[in-house]
Amino acid sequence: MSSNTADQPVCSAKGCRAAAVWVLAWNNPKLHTPDRRKTWLACDEHKDHLAQFLDLRDFLKDVVTLTDWQAAESRKGEAQAG
Repeated sequence: MSSNTADQPVCSAKGCRAAAVWVLAWNNPKLHTPDRRKTWLACDEHKDHLAQFLDLRDFLKDVVTLTDWQAAESRKGEAQAG
């Protein structure tokens, strides 16, 4: 059997099962505090579409590569632990 794909992040676009490459960080100011970030994952094909959807609603805060997002989250965890 091949490697387990259950742990591999996939695109958040409806029906897409492609590997995620991008993180779209967003929040709904009517529901979330300004520092709260929700995330959608995107493949290269759906990044612009998902970003436009969020941006039209003034929800989009940042778009970064998944690798950069994971590295930043790891650094945050290390800073909180130590």
